[in-house]
Amino acid sequence: MKKILEAIGMVLLIAGACGVLRELTGWFRFMGFTRFVTVHVGFLHGREIFANVVIGVVGFAVLMIADQYRKA
Repeated sequence: MKKILEAIGMVLLIAGACGVLRELTGWFRFMGFTRFVTVHVGFLHGREIFANVVIGVVGFAVLMIADQYRKA
């Protein structure tokens, strides 16, 4: 379970960072799933940078949860 949480957290953290860089500079076009989320969700229209920052913070939080997870 810990490895799964770490993988999910790392993917979200990298996706959030790449999404912010993409919105600011135009790089990282291969990270299209964050673009899909920010464009197709109505209340996020115009708030793409904020949405990508939130994705990155959620990824960091999942990594912290994985760090606290103990094997039974």
